Amino acid sequence: MTFSLAARDPQTGAFGMIISSSSPAVASRCVNLRPGVGAAASQNVTNPALGPAVLDRLAAGRTAHEAIDAVIETESHPEFRQLTAVDADGRTRVFSGDRALGIVAARAVENAVAAGNMLASEAVIDAYLDGYLASTAATFEERLLEGFAAALAAGGEAGPVRSAGIAVVEDVPWRVTDLRVDDHDDPGAELARLVALWLPQKADYRTRGIDPTAAPSYGVPGDE
Repeated sequence: MTFSLAARDPQTGAFGMIISSSSPAVASRCVNLRPGVGAAASQNVTNPALGPAVLDRLAAGRTAHEAIDAVIETESHPEFRQLTAVDADGRTRVFSGDRALGIVAARAVENAVAAGNMLASEAVIDAYLDGYLASTAATFEERLLEGFAAALAAGGEAGPVRSAGIAVVEDVPWRVTDLRVDDHDDPGAELARLVALWLPQKADYRTRGIDPTAAPSYGVPGDE
């Protein structure tokens, strides 16, 4: 039903996540990021409240391991949940309940964790993480995207995926990248198109939020 990669960029401290599913609008339910705090995915049979709860505990000083364990202790149906987390020190943790769906796999290393359910095979998760770690792309977003492409090439989900999303937080209070494909025949290709469209403009939109007087115009009516 869902496969995701959450990571901390060790060079910048940014957090990012990329995710896909056979269900619509997966990123709206499962992606949770907080600048300077961490990343958390809540997936499988999703309880959208769990991701923010993990981030709250990370913000209070818990490690990724402690945060997920604390949230699972309060969850009424932990056997259905799959959670991942990366904290501000790059520590990672994954939890998969024993009633997670289909082929379930997860792999965590320093600064990155990939996990999925209803996978074509367990190899998908290794490809996801290895593709990201091996990427030499210039931007964090492109490295996440290359991991996602490798996971799709390894088989992705057991059934056709319909939605995907990518998000990144840096040193400002908002998501500097937040792109979603809520339903599409080829969400991987559409997400790649959106990333290519967004990245050349990303820094300018960040400037708009910080100092509008220094931001460029894009020539749309009223934007001078």
